[in-house]
Amino acid sequence: MSSSCAISSSSSSIRSEIITNPFGRKYITPSKTCRHHTSTKSKCGIRRRDFGVKGIIVAGTSIIGSSLATDSPVQGMEMLPFKPEGYNFWTWRGHQIHYVEQGQGTPIVLIHGFGASAFHWRYNIPELAKNYKVYAVDLLGFGWSEKALIDYDAMVWRDQVVDFMKEVVKEPAVLVGNSLGGFTALISAADLADQVVGVALLNSAGQFGGASAKTEQVSEESVLQKFLLKPLKEAFQRVVLGIVFWQAKQPARVKSVLKSVYVNSSNVDDYLVQSITKPADDPNAGEVYYRLMSRFMSNQTKYPLEIILSKLSCPLLLLWGDLDPWVGPAKANQIKEFYPQSSLVNLQAGHCPHDEVPEQVNEALVEWLSSLKIKPSVLTV
Repeated sequence: MSSSCAISSSSSSIRSEIITNPFGRKYITPSKTCRHHTSTKSKCGIRRRDFGVKGIIVAGTSIIGSSLATDSPVQGMEMLPFKPEGYNFWTWRGHQIHYVEQGQGTPIVLIHGFGASAFHWRYNIPELAKNYKVYAVDLLGFGWSEKALIDYDAMVWRDQVVDFMKEVVKEPAVLVGNSLGGFTALISAADLADQVVGVALLNSAGQFGGASAKTEQVSEESVLQKFLLKPLKEAFQRVVLGIVFWQAKQPARVKSVLKSVYVNSSNVDDYLVQSITKPADDPNAGEVYYRLMSRFMSNQTKYPLEIILSKLSCPLLLLWGDLDPWVGPAKANQIKEFYPQSSLVNLQAGHCPHDEVPEQVNEALVEWLSSLKIKPSVLTV
């Protein structure tokens, strides 16, 4: 869940949390910003250490126990039924990718955050599916999707979503993403200008200013560095990250972290906790976690938001939990200032408002979606 992050190893960054409070019915146009209730200032970003230890960063997600299918902590809201075997699978580059598909109409593709899965959209899929065709896809390495032993990079998930649009969705769609999923939605939309008709970000990962960072001096590795120091560093990282992974996947630890980031802890139920811990049982989960934390997390300045946003041409909705300690409202304001075609809705919520205040998120999404001029057509491969 959020997973996934102002993905960087600097002091500012991202996590996954959530909080509650009412949200008005007024739709926010690009020229206005609506803030519901006052909120405390939050830091924008994610420290790598906090992300790995406190964040919900198990490499993948799943859910067990049929009782999880019916107990909905949000009264009056339908919840996505649990299927231990998953819903649908699509083969992408030889890897099994899991996704949920419900409803009819204009397609909406939901993309989860770091450590989460399609099941993190448990309260959004049934509601949105009443008027739209909803897809929720598990990114490679997470959820029921394969825990592939590859070198993870943001472009891997971009390519996955781009191909998912072309091979599964097959018509213009709206991309909606939380945290890492938001960043993935952005870079995918930039590559699918004619096929993505709108993007909605919920406390998205990514950062500004990466292109202006100091250029690294590339020098040849000495024999000592290549054959002694580098292997020792990697061995040390494996030991440390192995311990962190073991701690992070413990149900008690996950529940404690969730309760610290959900103001309304009634949403911290078995469904949510097990959707985060179960995938760690995969034999490759530990190695995927190591690759994500040691390589992917330290390599995000290559994709600064200003460059990605400059390639975007569709309407952008920012649904932002102002109480998110990792990716606070400052980033939303910065995105809105840089990209005038954006609408901003401020929520009294944390990093994952779609699960903390799903009623408000669903309402804002439906209102915004109804304002888009979408013409049905078939995608060209």
